[in-house]
Amino acid sequence: MEKLETRIRNHDREIEKMCNFHYQGFVDSITELLKVRGEAQKLKNQVTDTNRKLQHEGKELVIAMEELKQCRLQQRNISATVDKLMLCLPVLEMYSKLRDQMKTKRHYPALKTLEHLEHTYLPQVSHYRFCKVMVDNIPKLREEIKDVSMSDLKDFLESIRKHSDKIGETAMKQAQQQRNLDNIVLQQPRIGSRRKSKKDVYTIFDTEIESTSPKSEQDSGILDVEDEEDDEEVPGAQDLVDFSPVYRCLHIYSVLGARETFENYYRKQRRKQARLVLQPPSNMHETLDGYRKYFNQIVGFFVVEDHILHTTQGLVNRAYIDELWEMALSKTIAALRTHSSYCSDPNLVLDLKNLIVLFADTLQVYGFPVNQLFDMLLEIRDQYSETLLKKWAGIFRNILDSDNYSPIPVTSEDMYKKVVGQFPFQDTELEKQPFPKKFPFSEFVPKVYNQIKEFIYACLKFSEDLHLSSTEVDDMIRKSTNLLLTRTLSNSLQNVIKRKNIGLTELVQIIINTTHLEKSCKYLEEFITNITNVLPETVHTTKLYGTTTFKDARHAAEEEIYTNLNQKIDQFLQLADYDWMTGDLGNKASDYLVDLIAFLRSTFAVFTHLPGKVAQTACMSACKHLATSLMQLLLEAEVRQLTLGALQQFNLDVRECEQFARSGPVPGFQEDTLQLAFIDLRQLLDLFIQWDWSTYLADYGQPNCKYLRVNPVTALTLLEKISREMRDTSRKNNMFAQFRKNERDKQKLIDTVAKQLRGLISSHHS
Repeated sequence: MEKLETRIRNHDREIEKMCNFHYQGFVDSITELLKVRGEAQKLKNQVTDTNRKLQHEGKELVIAMEELKQCRLQQRNISATVDKLMLCLPVLEMYSKLRDQMKTKRHYPALKTLEHLEHTYLPQVSHYRFCKVMVDNIPKLREEIKDVSMSDLKDFLESIRKHSDKIGETAMKQAQQQRNLDNIVLQQPRIGSRRKSKKDVYTIFDTEIESTSPKSEQDSGILDVEDEEDDEEVPGAQDLVDFSPVYRCLHIYSVLGARETFENYYRKQRRKQARLVLQPPSNMHETLDGYRKYFNQIVGFFVVEDHILHTTQGLVNRAYIDELWEMALSKTIAALRTHSSYCSDPNLVLDLKNLIVLFADTLQVYGFPVNQLFDMLLEIRDQYSETLLKKWAGIFRNILDSDNYSPIPVTSEDMYKKVVGQFPFQDTELEKQPFPKKFPFSEFVPKVYNQIKEFIYACLKFSEDLHLSSTEVDDMIRKSTNLLLTRTLSNSLQNVIKRKNIGLTELVQIIINTTHLEKSCKYLEEFITNITNVLPETVHTTKLYGTTTFKDARHAAEEEIYTNLNQKIDQFLQLADYDWMTGDLGNKASDYLVDLIAFLRSTFAVFTHLPGKVAQTACMSACKHLATSLMQLLLEAEVRQLTLGALQQFNLDVRECEQFARSGPVPGFQEDTLQLAFIDLRQLLDLFIQWDWSTYLADYGQPNCKYLRVNPVTALTLLEKISREMRDTSRKNNMFAQFRKNERDKQKLIDTVAKQLRGLISSHHS
């Protein structure tokens, strides 16, 4: 502590020394500072005064500088604003352009603008609020574009559905021109230049994809061509259709990444429309226009689809088109089968066939297979043949009903040539005869012949444009003609022949007519050969069955003549009134039989134009029927008794019949051939009248016996009737013993003969 205090005292002395050393300087410094303070105060006052003066003088400058500072700031802000606006203006311009495009329905360009706006312009100004609003609106705009383009597509599809028949009608007209007017098209290049190929048309439509012209609802699919109908040229089918709504919608959906959705929607809607188009109206079969409208709609549908196939990349593909076509083909064929079956007018069926051919040719141009349609036409051909047969059945019926069944009289050369021109007939003897003269046949022969030719022409019309070979056409015509001959004409002839009021004269004329028609069959063969250019000698060529038809009709007429004659004979025989109990011997034939013979003579006189065998058969048949009927009359069960006197009268009637047979009512019989019809009666009557039982019983069974044709049963039946009559007479005349003895002897003889006859019968049966 002492040292410390010592040290402190030492330092205090040093400090004091130092202070004493510098004190004078300190005083001087204080003095100078006091002087400086005064000067500093003066300087301060001067500075303050100068500052005041400077502030006063620089006040305006400060204001100007402030103004300059503010201007510099505004200039800097304006420059920045201009720079930002230069970035925003393209965005706003593009957005304005987008709205204008949306407003004018230019949706595909609007979609392009939207893409540029979203990917190029908006990223540069994305920090602005209005840009954020735009970015938020972009999905909505895309949806709006999708909805609007889909609406245009729906309008297009609806318009296409409504106007399919117009499109199809135009396509079928074009196909008709192409088929029928090829030479004219070649000679008129101007017309040919107007008819664009499918490739040219597709190229034109491809240029329309970028088209931005607004389309109204009515224009979305169908162009107005009503004013062009009077032009010389028929516009191409695709020229009627504006496909830009489809292209625009397809591109829009492709850009938006929804192409598959669009494809599925388009195909689904078109399938629905296909089903509607393929549904035929219930009354389609009533008129040709019904079929035409149905075909037009189908053609229009597939023309549109074919164009879409070739002008878009995958909107529809070949598999889809083929599927639709298979469905359409099956439904169309089914509808045609159903509705064509109602057609009873062959003209309508023929027009329908031509329409189907045009329908098939039109679709074939667009690459659709149509073989099934032509196969179906072969089915319709059979139906057409049936309707023709029905029509010709009425024609033949009218011809046969209106015919007078008399030979055609001609009074001049012109009339003769007219008939010969209608029917192939040659007869040198008839040509040499002077006028007036008569053809052997009646008017229905040339009429029927010409109608057969008309039928052949009608069959030929159906075979046109069916792409058939001449052999197939020839076969079709021959088969149909055979049906006409063997069924239709045959039935008509049979109906006439079987009519109740038909007379023998008419039947005779029918036989003559069918004979000439039979001869004309070879000319019908030549006629078919000439129009088909197929020789009859060709392998598998069908032959005409006309000869058989006319032979059958002639045989039916012959049978009807035989039946008719027999009925007339039966009518006369109903007038027979024999007194089987008479004892008087007559000297002439019965009146009814005389009248019957006179009728037969006059009837067979009409048979002069008939073939010899027919007349001979008719005469033989009549005589046999007459003989059989007389035999039945003699042996009928109701006649229980008869006298030899009645048998004598009956014998006179048989002699009258034999006299008629000997007189040769129909030439061509050999000697007594016709008399053989009455041989059974003759031998039976001779046996009883001559009472030659010993000869009959002795020679029975020998080939050369006199009464070979007399049946023991018949003889016994007749003998029993005579026996019963004699017994009754014996009882009545019992007062005369001698007479009674003769009767008893005769009765015993009859009983003996009857017993022997029964023995012959029993031995024959055993």
